[in-house]
Amino acid sequence: MLDLAGELHAWIAEGREFAVATVLAVAGSAPRGPGAALAVDRAGTVIGSVSGGCVEGAVYDLCRTALDTGAAVVERFGYSDEDAFAVGLTCGGTIDLLITPVTAGAPARTALAAALAAAAGGEPAALARVARGPAGLLGRGLLVRPDGTVEGGLGGHPELDRTAAAEACALLEAGRTGTVELSADGSHCPGGLTLLVESNVPPPRMIVFGAVDFAAALARAGKFLGYHVTVCDARPVFATPARFPDADEVVVDWPHRYLRRTGTDARTVLCVLTHDAKFDVPLLTEALRRPAAFIGAMGSRRTHEDRDRRLRAEGLTDAELARLHSPIGLDLGARTPEETALSIVAEIVATRRGGTGVPLTGSTTPIHHEPGDRPRPAVA
Repeated sequence: MLDLAGELHAWIAEGREFAVATVLAVAGSAPRGPGAALAVDRAGTVIGSVSGGCVEGAVYDLCRTALDTGAAVVERFGYSDEDAFAVGLTCGGTIDLLITPVTAGAPARTALAAALAAAAGGEPAALARVARGPAGLLGRGLLVRPDGTVEGGLGGHPELDRTAAAEACALLEAGRTGTVELSADGSHCPGGLTLLVESNVPPPRMIVFGAVDFAAALARAGKFLGYHVTVCDARPVFATPARFPDADEVVVDWPHRYLRRTGTDARTVLCVLTHDAKFDVPLLTEALRRPAAFIGAMGSRRTHEDRDRRLRAEGLTDAELARLHSPIGLDLGARTPEETALSIVAEIVATRRGGTGVPLTGSTTPIHHEPGDRPRPAVA
Protein backbone atom coordinates (compact mmCIF):
# COMPACT_ATOMS: atom_id res chain seq x y z
CA MET A 1 0.00 0.00 0.00
CA LEU A 2 2.88 2.37 0.68
CA ASP A 3 3.66 2.35 -3.04
CA LEU A 4 0.58 4.61 -3.38
CA ALA A 5 1.53 6.84 -0.45
CA GLY A 6 1.58 10.11 -2.37
CA GLU A 7 -1.92 9.74 -3.79
CA LEU A 8 -3.48 8.15 -0.70
CA HIS A 9 -1.97 10.74 1.64
CA ALA A 10 -3.66 13.40 -0.50
CA TRP A 11 -6.95 11.47 -0.28
CA ILE A 12 -6.65 11.40 3.51
CA ALA A 13 -5.96 15.15 3.61
CA GLU A 14 -9.04 15.76 1.45
CA GLY A 15 -11.17 13.70 3.82
CA ARG A 16 -11.93 11.04 1.23
CA GLU A 17 -13.09 7.60 2.28
CA PHE A 18 -11.62 4.70 0.35
CA ALA A 19 -10.81 1.00 0.49
CA VAL A 20 -7.40 -0.38 -0.33
CA ALA A 21 -6.57 -3.90 -1.51
CA THR A 22 -3.02 -4.93 -0.67
CA VAL A 23 -1.16 -8.00 -1.92
CA LEU A 24 -0.62 -10.22 1.10
CA ALA A 25 1.05 -13.23 -0.51
CA VAL A 26 1.63 -14.73 -3.94
CA ALA A 27 2.38 -18.23 -5.17
CA GLY A 28 3.49 -19.41 -8.58
CA SER A 29 3.54 -16.93 -11.44
CA ALA A 30 1.90 -13.78 -10.10
CA PRO A 31 2.82 -10.38 -11.55
CA ARG A 32 3.01 -8.22 -8.39
CA GLY A 33 4.51 -8.93 -5.00
CA PRO A 34 3.46 -8.35 -1.38
CA GLY A 35 2.73 -4.71 -0.60
CA ALA A 36 1.43 -3.80 -4.07
CA ALA A 37 -1.96 -2.12 -3.81
CA LEU A 38 -5.10 -0.89 -5.55
CA ALA A 39 -7.40 1.70 -3.95
CA VAL A 40 -10.96 2.82 -4.73
CA ASP A 41 -12.67 5.88 -3.25
CA ARG A 42 -16.40 6.56 -2.73
CA ALA A 43 -16.67 8.20 -6.16
CA GLY A 44 -15.22 5.10 -7.84
CA THR A 45 -11.80 6.58 -8.61
CA VAL A 46 -9.16 3.85 -8.92
CA ILE A 47 -5.40 4.04 -8.45
CA GLY A 48 -2.78 1.31 -8.36
CA SER A 49 -2.73 -2.32 -9.41
CA VAL A 50 -2.49 -5.70 -7.72
CA SER A 51 -2.27 -8.09 -10.66
CA GLY A 52 -1.32 -6.27 -13.84
CA GLY A 53 -4.96 -6.37 -14.94
CA CYS A 54 -5.95 -10.01 -14.37
CA VAL A 55 -8.35 -9.54 -11.46
CA GLU A 56 -8.66 -5.77 -11.15
CA GLY A 57 -12.38 -5.72 -11.96
CA ALA A 58 -13.23 -8.15 -9.19
CA VAL A 59 -10.94 -6.33 -6.74
CA TYR A 60 -12.70 -3.07 -7.58
CA ASP A 61 -16.01 -4.68 -6.59
CA LEU A 62 -14.53 -6.01 -3.34
CA CYS A 63 -13.28 -2.54 -2.44
CA ARG A 64 -16.71 -1.00 -3.08
CA THR A 65 -18.30 -3.69 -0.91
CA ALA A 66 -15.78 -3.06 1.89
CA LEU A 67 -16.66 0.63 1.80
CA ASP A 68 -20.35 -0.27 2.21
CA THR A 69 -19.88 -2.87 4.97
CA GLY A 70 -16.95 -1.30 6.79
CA ALA A 71 -15.40 -4.77 7.19
CA ALA A 72 -11.94 -5.86 6.16
CA VAL A 73 -11.68 -9.16 4.26
CA VAL A 74 -9.03 -11.45 2.77
CA GLU A 75 -9.65 -12.92 -0.67
CA ARG A 76 -7.71 -15.37 -2.83
CA PHE A 77 -7.60 -15.39 -6.63
CA GLY A 78 -6.14 -18.15 -8.75
CA TYR A 79 -6.18 -19.64 -12.22
CA SER A 80 -9.43 -21.11 -13.58
CA ASP A 81 -8.82 -24.14 -15.78
CA GLU A 82 -12.46 -24.58 -16.72
CA ASP A 83 -13.21 -21.07 -17.88
CA ALA A 84 -10.46 -18.98 -19.43
CA PHE A 85 -12.59 -15.88 -18.93
CA ALA A 86 -13.42 -16.55 -15.29
CA VAL A 87 -12.07 -14.20 -12.65
CA GLY A 88 -8.57 -15.48 -12.01
CA LEU A 89 -4.90 -15.11 -12.77
CA THR A 90 -4.41 -16.40 -16.29
CA CYS A 91 -0.66 -16.52 -15.69
CA GLY A 92 -1.24 -19.54 -13.44
CA GLY A 93 -0.42 -18.19 -9.98
CA THR A 94 -2.43 -17.36 -6.89
CA ILE A 95 -2.65 -14.09 -5.02
CA ASP A 96 -4.02 -13.32 -1.54
CA LEU A 97 -5.37 -9.82 -0.96
CA LEU A 98 -6.21 -7.88 2.19
CA ILE A 99 -9.05 -5.43 1.50
CA THR A 100 -9.25 -2.71 4.16
CA PRO A 101 -11.85 0.09 4.34
CA VAL A 102 -10.37 3.46 5.34
CA THR A 103 -13.49 5.32 6.43
CA ALA A 104 -13.99 8.08 8.97
CA GLY A 105 -14.59 5.69 11.86
CA ALA A 106 -12.40 2.79 10.72
CA PRO A 107 -10.09 1.44 13.45
CA ALA A 108 -7.22 1.23 10.95
CA ARG A 109 -7.47 4.85 9.78
CA THR A 110 -5.12 6.37 12.39
CA ALA A 111 -2.23 4.01 11.71
CA LEU A 112 -2.78 4.06 7.94
CA ALA A 113 -2.92 7.85 7.85
CA ALA A 114 0.33 8.08 9.84
CA ALA A 115 2.01 5.50 7.60
CA LEU A 116 0.93 7.27 4.42
CA ALA A 117 2.15 10.62 5.74
CA ALA A 118 5.53 9.13 6.66
CA ALA A 119 5.93 7.38 3.32
CA ALA A 120 4.82 10.42 1.33
CA GLY A 121 7.40 12.48 3.19
CA GLY A 122 10.19 9.98 2.57
CA GLU A 123 10.46 9.01 6.24
CA PRO A 124 11.42 5.42 7.10
CA ALA A 125 8.60 3.59 8.87
CA ALA A 126 6.86 0.20 8.94
CA LEU A 127 3.13 -0.48 8.91
CA ALA A 128 1.96 -3.74 10.50
CA ARG A 129 -1.61 -4.86 9.83
CA VAL A 130 -3.56 -7.95 10.88
CA ALA A 131 -4.06 -9.90 7.66
CA ARG A 132 -5.37 -13.16 9.09
CA GLY A 133 -6.94 -13.70 12.48
CA PRO A 134 -10.05 -12.89 14.52
CA ALA A 135 -12.60 -10.88 12.52
CA GLY A 136 -12.49 -8.04 15.03
CA LEU A 137 -8.76 -7.53 14.47
CA LEU A 138 -8.61 -7.93 10.70
CA GLY A 139 -7.18 -4.86 8.99
CA ARG A 140 -6.15 -3.11 12.22
CA GLY A 141 -2.66 -1.67 12.13
CA LEU A 142 0.15 0.09 13.90
CA LEU A 143 2.97 2.24 12.61
CA VAL A 144 6.52 1.78 13.88
CA ARG A 145 9.32 4.31 13.37
CA PRO A 146 13.07 3.54 13.55
CA ASP A 147 13.30 5.00 17.07
CA GLY A 148 10.68 2.51 18.25
CA THR A 149 7.76 4.93 18.62
CA VAL A 150 4.39 3.43 17.74
CA GLU A 151 1.13 4.93 16.48
CA GLY A 152 -2.16 3.04 16.38
CA GLY A 153 -2.69 -0.48 17.69
CA LEU A 154 -3.97 -3.91 16.77
CA GLY A 155 -6.75 -3.90 19.35
CA GLY A 156 -5.89 -7.19 21.00
CA HIS A 157 -3.71 -8.31 23.91
CA PRO A 158 -1.18 -5.61 24.97
CA GLU A 159 1.65 -8.06 24.33
CA LEU A 160 0.45 -8.34 20.73
CA ASP A 161 1.24 -4.68 20.05
CA ARG A 162 4.68 -5.00 21.65
CA THR A 163 5.57 -8.11 19.67
CA ALA A 164 4.16 -6.69 16.44
CA ALA A 165 6.22 -3.51 16.93
CA ALA A 166 9.39 -5.54 17.49
CA GLU A 167 8.77 -7.63 14.37
CA ALA A 168 8.00 -4.52 12.31
CA CYS A 169 11.23 -2.88 13.50
CA ALA A 170 13.23 -5.92 12.42
CA LEU A 171 11.73 -5.88 8.93
CA LEU A 172 12.18 -2.10 8.72
CA GLU A 173 15.88 -2.41 9.55
CA ALA A 174 16.20 -4.96 6.73
CA GLY A 175 14.14 -2.82 4.33
CA ARG A 176 11.77 -5.73 3.74
CA THR A 177 8.03 -6.22 3.31
CA GLY A 178 6.65 -9.57 4.44
CA THR A 179 4.38 -11.53 6.76
CA VAL A 180 4.87 -12.64 10.36
CA GLU A 181 2.98 -15.42 12.16
CA LEU A 182 1.96 -14.71 15.77
CA SER A 183 -0.54 -15.94 18.30
CA ALA A 184 -3.29 -13.63 19.51
CA ASP A 185 -1.41 -12.97 22.76
CA GLY A 186 1.70 -11.87 20.89
CA SER A 187 3.85 -14.98 21.08
CA HIS A 188 5.38 -16.58 18.00
CA CYS A 189 3.19 -19.68 17.97
CA PRO A 190 1.96 -20.44 14.42
CA GLY A 191 -1.78 -20.63 13.85
CA GLY A 192 -2.77 -17.49 15.71
CA LEU A 193 -2.74 -14.55 13.32
CA THR A 194 -0.73 -13.17 10.42
CA LEU A 195 0.69 -9.68 10.22
CA LEU A 196 1.50 -7.98 6.94
CA VAL A 197 4.43 -5.66 7.54
CA GLU A 198 5.16 -3.05 4.85
CA SER A 199 8.45 -1.19 5.15
CA ASN A 200 9.09 2.24 3.69
CA VAL A 201 12.79 2.97 3.38
CA PRO A 202 14.81 5.38 1.26
CA PRO A 203 15.55 4.12 -2.26
CA PRO A 204 18.63 1.93 -2.61
CA ARG A 205 21.82 3.58 -3.80
CA MET A 206 23.58 3.05 -7.11
CA ILE A 207 27.07 4.56 -7.16
CA VAL A 208 28.64 4.76 -10.62
CA PHE A 209 32.39 5.36 -10.67
CA GLY A 210 33.78 6.88 -13.86
CA ALA A 211 32.35 9.91 -15.66
CA VAL A 212 32.13 8.27 -19.08
CA ASP A 213 29.37 7.99 -21.68
CA PHE A 214 28.48 4.53 -20.39
CA ALA A 215 27.92 6.11 -16.95
CA ALA A 216 25.41 8.60 -18.37
CA ALA A 217 23.35 5.78 -19.87
CA LEU A 218 23.65 3.72 -16.67
CA ALA A 219 22.49 6.66 -14.56
CA ARG A 220 19.32 6.89 -16.67
CA ALA A 221 18.71 3.15 -16.32
CA GLY A 222 19.37 3.26 -12.57
CA LYS A 223 16.85 6.05 -12.06
CA PHE A 224 14.30 4.08 -14.08
CA LEU A 225 14.75 1.16 -11.67
CA GLY A 226 14.24 3.40 -8.64
CA TYR A 227 17.82 3.85 -7.43
CA HIS A 228 19.28 7.02 -5.92
CA VAL A 229 22.14 7.46 -8.38
CA THR A 230 25.53 9.02 -7.62
CA VAL A 231 28.24 9.49 -10.26
CA CYS A 232 31.78 9.87 -8.91
CA ASP A 233 34.99 10.77 -10.76
CA ALA A 234 38.20 12.52 -9.77
CA ARG A 235 38.26 14.67 -12.92
CA PRO A 236 36.21 17.87 -12.48
CA VAL A 237 36.11 18.61 -16.20
CA PHE A 238 34.16 15.37 -16.78
CA ALA A 239 32.19 15.02 -13.53
CA THR A 240 29.59 17.74 -14.03
CA PRO A 241 25.80 17.79 -13.49
CA ALA A 242 25.37 18.95 -17.08
CA ARG A 243 26.89 15.70 -18.37
CA PHE A 244 24.82 13.57 -15.98
CA PRO A 245 21.38 15.18 -15.71
CA ASP A 246 19.74 11.93 -14.56
CA ALA A 247 22.05 11.47 -11.56
CA ASP A 248 20.84 12.59 -8.15
CA GLU A 249 24.33 13.82 -7.35
CA VAL A 250 27.69 14.15 -9.09
CA VAL A 251 30.78 13.96 -6.86
CA VAL A 252 34.29 15.09 -7.74
CA ASP A 253 36.68 12.99 -5.66
CA TRP A 254 38.99 10.03 -5.92
CA PRO A 255 36.63 7.03 -6.03
CA HIS A 256 38.19 5.05 -3.17
CA ARG A 257 38.29 8.14 -0.96
CA TYR A 258 34.64 8.93 -1.63
CA LEU A 259 33.62 5.33 -0.96
CA ARG A 260 35.38 5.41 2.42
CA ARG A 261 33.39 8.44 3.55
CA THR A 262 29.97 7.49 2.19
CA GLY A 263 27.51 4.89 3.42
CA THR A 264 26.70 1.57 1.79
CA ASP A 265 24.37 -1.21 2.91
CA ALA A 266 23.07 -4.57 1.74
CA ARG A 267 20.98 -2.87 -0.98
CA THR A 268 23.73 -0.68 -2.47
CA VAL A 269 24.91 -1.25 -6.05
CA LEU A 270 28.49 -0.28 -6.98
CA CYS A 271 29.38 -0.05 -10.68
CA VAL A 272 33.02 0.62 -11.58
CA LEU A 273 33.28 1.86 -15.17
CA THR A 274 36.72 3.48 -15.02
CA HIS A 275 38.71 0.36 -16.14
CA ASP A 276 41.91 2.11 -15.09
CA ALA A 277 44.09 0.34 -12.53
CA LYS A 278 45.02 3.52 -10.63
CA PHE A 279 41.31 4.04 -9.90
CA ASP A 280 40.00 0.47 -9.94
CA VAL A 281 42.39 -1.30 -7.59
CA PRO A 282 42.14 0.97 -4.53
CA LEU A 283 38.41 1.39 -5.15
CA LEU A 284 37.65 -2.32 -5.44
CA THR A 285 39.91 -3.12 -2.49
CA GLU A 286 37.64 -0.89 -0.43
CA ALA A 287 34.38 -2.00 -2.09
CA LEU A 288 34.89 -5.74 -1.73
CA ARG A 289 35.33 -5.39 2.03
CA ARG A 290 32.11 -3.49 2.74
CA PRO A 291 28.39 -4.32 2.50
CA ALA A 292 26.82 -4.10 -0.97
CA ALA A 293 24.19 -5.96 -2.98
CA PHE A 294 26.21 -5.89 -6.19
CA ILE A 295 29.77 -4.91 -7.11
CA GLY A 296 30.66 -4.90 -10.80
CA ALA A 297 33.58 -3.62 -12.85
CA MET A 298 33.85 -2.86 -16.56
CA GLY A 299 36.71 -4.02 -18.74
CA SER A 300 37.90 -6.69 -21.13
CA ARG A 301 38.74 -10.19 -19.94
CA ARG A 302 42.43 -9.25 -20.15
CA THR A 303 41.72 -6.19 -17.97
CA HIS A 304 39.86 -8.42 -15.53
CA GLU A 305 42.77 -10.86 -15.28
CA ASP A 306 45.23 -8.03 -14.63
CA ARG A 307 42.84 -6.48 -12.11
CA ASP A 308 42.45 -9.83 -10.34
CA ARG A 309 46.22 -10.17 -9.96
CA ARG A 310 46.54 -6.67 -8.57
CA LEU A 311 43.70 -7.20 -6.10
CA ARG A 312 45.23 -10.43 -4.85
CA ALA A 313 48.48 -8.57 -4.35
CA GLU A 314 46.53 -6.15 -2.14
CA GLY A 315 45.56 -9.11 0.05
CA LEU A 316 41.98 -9.77 -1.06
CA THR A 317 40.81 -13.33 -0.43
CA ASP A 318 39.05 -15.72 -2.80
CA ALA A 319 35.79 -15.13 -0.91
CA GLU A 320 36.10 -11.37 -1.31
CA LEU A 321 36.98 -11.61 -5.00
CA ALA A 322 34.03 -13.95 -5.59
CA ARG A 323 31.73 -10.98 -4.91
CA LEU A 324 33.04 -9.13 -7.97
CA HIS A 325 31.00 -9.24 -11.20
CA SER A 326 33.65 -8.71 -13.85
CA PRO A 327 33.38 -8.11 -16.73
CA ILE A 328 30.16 -6.41 -15.65
CA GLY A 329 26.85 -7.13 -17.42
CA LEU A 330 25.03 -9.97 -19.15
CA ASP A 331 26.02 -11.13 -22.61
CA LEU A 332 23.56 -9.24 -24.81
CA GLY A 333 26.02 -8.46 -27.58
CA ALA A 334 25.79 -4.83 -26.44
CA ARG A 335 27.67 -2.14 -28.39
CA THR A 336 26.22 1.28 -27.60
CA PRO A 337 26.28 2.93 -24.16
CA GLU A 338 22.52 2.39 -23.86
CA GLU A 339 22.79 -1.30 -24.75
CA THR A 340 25.69 -1.68 -22.33
CA ALA A 341 23.67 -0.01 -19.57
CA LEU A 342 20.84 -2.44 -20.29
CA SER A 343 23.20 -5.41 -19.96
CA ILE A 344 24.49 -4.06 -16.63
CA VAL A 345 21.10 -3.43 -15.03
CA ALA A 346 19.90 -6.80 -16.36
CA GLU A 347 22.68 -8.47 -14.38
CA ILE A 348 21.86 -6.36 -11.32
CA VAL A 349 18.20 -7.42 -11.47
CA ALA A 350 19.12 -11.06 -12.10
CA THR A 351 21.45 -11.02 -9.10
CA ARG A 352 18.86 -9.37 -6.90
CA ARG A 353 15.97 -11.61 -7.95
CA GLY A 354 17.83 -14.87 -8.49
CA GLY A 355 17.31 -14.88 -12.26
CA THR A 356 19.34 -16.97 -14.68
CA GLY A 357 19.64 -14.51 -17.55
CA VAL A 358 18.64 -17.18 -20.07
CA PRO A 359 15.77 -16.66 -22.56
CA LEU A 360 12.35 -17.65 -21.18
CA THR A 361 11.55 -19.28 -24.52
CA GLY A 362 12.33 -22.98 -24.18
CA SER A 363 13.15 -22.68 -20.47
CA THR A 364 11.22 -24.41 -17.68
CA THR A 365 12.54 -22.06 -14.99
CA PRO A 366 9.63 -20.32 -13.19
CA ILE A 367 9.16 -16.77 -14.48
CA HIS A 368 8.68 -15.46 -10.94
CA HIS A 369 10.86 -17.21 -8.37
CA GLU A 370 12.87 -16.55 -5.26
CA PRO A 371 16.65 -15.99 -5.14
CA GLY A 372 18.35 -19.33 -4.66
CA ASP A 373 15.83 -21.33 -6.67
CA ARG A 374 17.73 -23.71 -8.91
CA PRO A 375 16.94 -23.31 -12.62
CA ARG A 376 15.71 -26.38 -14.43
CA PRO A 377 17.26 -27.23 -17.79
CA ALA A 378 15.39 -26.28 -20.95
CA VAL A 379 13.31 -28.95 -22.65
CA ALA A 380 15.22 -30.51 -25.54
